[in-house]
Amino acid sequence: MTLLPKKRRTSFLTKVKMGDTEKIRSYTMHIVIGINILFTLLLLLSYTAPYINPGSNSIIPFIGLTYPIALIMNFVFIMIWVFLKSKWIFLSLSIVLLGIPFHLKVFSINLTENTIPANANTLKVMSYNVRLFGYYDENSSKTKNSILNYIRTEDPDVLCLQEYFNKSVSQEFNTLESIYNIMSIRTHHEKSKYFPNKGTRYGISLFSKYPIVNKGVVHHNGTKNENLNYCIFADIVKKQDTIRVYNVHFQSIKLETDEYVRQTSMTSDDKPKSIKYKSAISKLNKAFKIRSIQSATVKNHIVKSPYKSVICGDFNDTPMSYTYQIFDNELIDAFRNSSSGFGTTYSGYLPAGRIDYIFHSKSLKSAKFSIQKEKLSDHFAISCIIF
Repeated sequence: MTLLPKKRRTSFLTKVKMGDTEKIRSYTMHIVIGINILFTLLLLLSYTAPYINPGSNSIIPFIGLTYPIALIMNFVFIMIWVFLKSKWIFLSLSIVLLGIPFHLKVFSINLTENTIPANANTLKVMSYNVRLFGYYDENSSKTKNSILNYIRTEDPDVLCLQEYFNKSVSQEFNTLESIYNIMSIRTHHEKSKYFPNKGTRYGISLFSKYPIVNKGVVHHNGTKNENLNYCIFADIVKKQDTIRVYNVHFQSIKLETDEYVRQTSMTSDDKPKSIKYKSAISKLNKAFKIRSIQSATVKNHIVKSPYKSVICGDFNDTPMSYTYQIFDNELIDAFRNSSSGFGTTYSGYLPAGRIDYIFHSKSLKSAKFSIQKEKLSDHFAISCIIF
């Protein structure tokens, strides 16, 4: 007689536990898929930010700021689905691939270096937001001298400064005279506000080793220069060529003073109650709209220029913005044309990435784009060779 093995009975509690495990696994998967869809939509919407005027839509510019986070999260989900061998990988993968033109605005890839012909008529242009040369820093003289030494070392033909500061009554902070001596020149162009009680000037300035035959100011239509944000230009002659160089400082956000930097003065017992998120959002929204007007005004001025043009400065906006797109439509981004990487130019408390640019006419070329490595201001200086 053959004895058959007894069937192993599954208890009621075991069945319940197995059922619960399957339900938990199913719920977890649905949550993960839902989050994946959310970040996919966020990334897709961020692609629209460069094309939608902040004046007509207040939400999309903020979504444009989420682009780096949304992109990273989609890469995370791609890795998750690869590990799980799931077809859901195609959701994030398709949207990431769709955005390659946008990714290349943020992360530049140049496998070869642009060659400068031996007989080229070159012009080295530098743009630098110097943050008042560190006038209010604890060791202001050291900061100022370090910035001036950097300018001396880089030896630009054209120097465009934002948040330029000069105190002519002070030998220590007479930065105008210092730059004159460094560049061996005695003339420049600036747009600044004079504070007679302190004998100081604050604004933007443009210095050139070559003759400035014409200069002017581009007035921003429909906006007030509340934060002393200006745009100036100068027609510079070198040999037989005349190039118009613009120096801009578009609307600042001014978050650090009120909503961010105040945290650094808190004691360990303090709570960050002073951070007013509504105020921060309001300032961002206002700045988006003002920059859209300013950038359109400057772009229209460039289009009418009788000469080939270069525009550089602190745009206060990322490559995933309406402001950037306005110039990218008409001009060449020198960083993308002659450098590689993310090209981060902002070194302040808030993460911003690349917000300082050098653009030039399509009939010009650029090479040797450089970003300052040493932190002396809340921005890194940028420079390149134009020819």
